[in-house]
Amino acid sequence: GRDYEGFLCSLLLPAESRTSAFALRAFNVELAQIKDSITQKTTGLMRMQFWRKAVEDIYCNNPPHQPVAIALWRAVKRHNLSKMWFTKIIDEREKNLDDRAYRSIQELETYAENTQSALLYLTLEMLGVKDIHADHAASHIGKAQGIVTCLRATPYHCTRRKVFLPMDICMLHGVSQEDFIRCKQEKNVRDVIYDIASQAHIHLEHARSFSKKVPVKAYPAFYHTVALDDYLYNIRKVDFNIFHPSLQKRNTLLPLYLYIRTWKKTY
Repeated sequence: GRDYEGFLCSLLLPAESRTSAFALRAFNVELAQIKDSITQKTTGLMRMQFWRKAVEDIYCNNPPHQPVAIALWRAVKRHNLSKMWFTKIIDEREKNLDDRAYRSIQELETYAENTQSALLYLTLEMLGVKDIHADHAASHIGKAQGIVTCLRATPYHCTRRKVFLPMDICMLHGVSQEDFIRCKQEKNVRDVIYDIASQAHIHLEHARSFSKKVPVKAYPAFYHTVALDDYLYNIRKVDFNIFHPSLQKRNTLLPLYLYIRTWKKTY
């Protein structure tokens, strides 16, 4: 599954939001797949254009005959979702079709805010939550998710001779893209990973620092933090060696951890 964790988290949403959450996940997977499956940027731009027009048509009550678009249209109607977030996601993913590293951790965070956080804002709308603290938490959790996603994908990208990790942090430690492509495990390479992982950790800690102010109704939107904690814990355990094989394995206990989290009424 392309989005196993997202799928598990969607299962934990209240029934009236669940189908809509699956539609949102499917839309996200469709867009995410574009970058991975194209050889030419023009093809990617055409597919982004399809989704841009699909969103316009969905909001004119005239969705294209495509299963994900129809499911999305139903979700938009049911929860009166804001069009702005869909547009932001498409714009940001389109900009990201350029195959280059993030210039800085800030650039990676902006990408995460406009993609991952935007999905969380839409999920909050599905849950009927209108709350500034919930939005603030979503912003930080989305950023943490974007950073972790970038880290997790690094070994895969390196096999294809691509490195997207923020250049500012690599330069700070004197690490080249070639060092990653060669799967080097020297201390300075691990220091780059440590710095990036720490930034994700800071966002999660911050989002949790005001969890008491966030309405309980919003918590299901944030269960993804379980998977983020799990990855950050595991990468610490292997001393920030991003190429360690244990990091590539799916955690079979994740459903259990998620279940416990729902029970503890926290995120």
